[in-house]
Amino acid sequence: MALAAARRTVAIVGRPNVGKSTLFNRLVGRRLALVDDTPGVTRDRREGPGRIGHLAFTAIDTAGLEESAPETLTGRMRAQTARAVQDADLVLLVIDARAGIVPLDRHFAQWLRRFGKPVVLVANKAEHARAAEAALGEAWGLGLGQPVAVSAEHGEGMAELGDAMARHLAPPEAEAPAEAPAGPLKLAIVGRPNVGKSTLVNALIGEERLLTGPEAGITRDAIAVDWTHKGRAIRLVDTAGLRRRARVEGKLERLSTADTLNAIRFAEVVVLVIDAQQMLEKQDLAIARLIVEEGRAMVLAVNKWDLVSEREAAMKVLRGRLDASLQQAKGLAVVTVSALTGQRLDALIDAVIGAHDVWNRRIATPELNRWLEAMVAAHSPPLVAGRRLKLRYITQTGTRPPAFALFCNRADALGDDYQRYLVNGLRAAFDLPGTPIRLAARSGRNPYVKKG
Repeated sequence: MALAAARRTVAIVGRPNVGKSTLFNRLVGRRLALVDDTPGVTRDRREGPGRIGHLAFTAIDTAGLEESAPETLTGRMRAQTARAVQDADLVLLVIDARAGIVPLDRHFAQWLRRFGKPVVLVANKAEHARAAEAALGEAWGLGLGQPVAVSAEHGEGMAELGDAMARHLAPPEAEAPAEAPAGPLKLAIVGRPNVGKSTLVNALIGEERLLTGPEAGITRDAIAVDWTHKGRAIRLVDTAGLRRRARVEGKLERLSTADTLNAIRFAEVVVLVIDAQQMLEKQDLAIARLIVEEGRAMVLAVNKWDLVSEREAAMKVLRGRLDASLQQAKGLAVVTVSALTGQRLDALIDAVIGAHDVWNRRIATPELNRWLEAMVAAHSPPLVAGRRLKLRYITQTGTRPPAFALFCNRADALGDDYQRYLVNGLRAAFDLPGTPIRLAARSGRNPYVKKG
């Protein structure tokens, strides 16, 4: 039964300061564990309900593994971790992809083998592909199978981690339901103060669930509301307005800002609400860039559209500013709405679901390499010391957002202009409007071709 799968436990282990608590927070979808760069912040085991896609489980955050005498504090912390591993159905061994494999990683990989538990090796902090590449190669030497590259902080690689975990956590066929229910789409509503975010949420769910008014800054906490649209479960999160950093004053407002940033990080799709009468100001663009940097899918909601008289001119101004200042999200869905009158709210949610689908899109490797050949034929890579760069192979390495690895002979010389050319080509050829696209150039031969 589905309940059996939900009760299965996943222990997150590893040496100190590799990002175990950040990964735990990502899996449970909220900030339950304290996170800091100081090693040893986590001492006790912490549990929470985790989910990746259809996979539900109990996640256990543990203290950093260190070699110590049993009677010491760190020794007792290690004993707590050992009990968590003993009780777990699956262990995630986390390493730091930026630091590479260290002797302590090897020691505890060997230690884990004594328990006879399935282990998934997680290479965290892999958002910078070039820095992580060497560590991923070394990680094979731990004898725990293929490492899964993730960035727990930015939410990258979660779909691939879910796939690896599912191979060990999927319930027996007799227990599996005919069709596992999908988790709710996590949707954050963000924007400057007083653009109508709470009014929009109230209009979407059809009740006065959130306090609204003409005063800026009424919402202080990120408020989650569970809702269903045409049979699709959605978790709406209304957030406090994001001001310019220089104008954030007082401890409470700083906490509200941090809460909003966390809501963006844990969302799948973010609706950026702007005021149609103050079209795409500098702070709106700053928020949009933050959403793109976090790798979230995004939809732009132009609120108070019912108050705009020269609509064609206003839309022309908006499109011009987006083209000039937000190339990273080219093709972004723009929906004009009125939260007060309920105008075009269905179109907004349809755009959200469409953006979510694009964010999860996967492209077959043969299609990508046929596309790459055509792109190179149309516009050759740059010359380096009189010789043309060779682009050998491309493959998709992740989704949420779409991520690609491009193998060539001189990754450092590819250049930003040519990378933008390729990203724009990916967007156009494979229908990836608006979503962030990660393209990592890597030096070396095609890793999928066996050496003769």
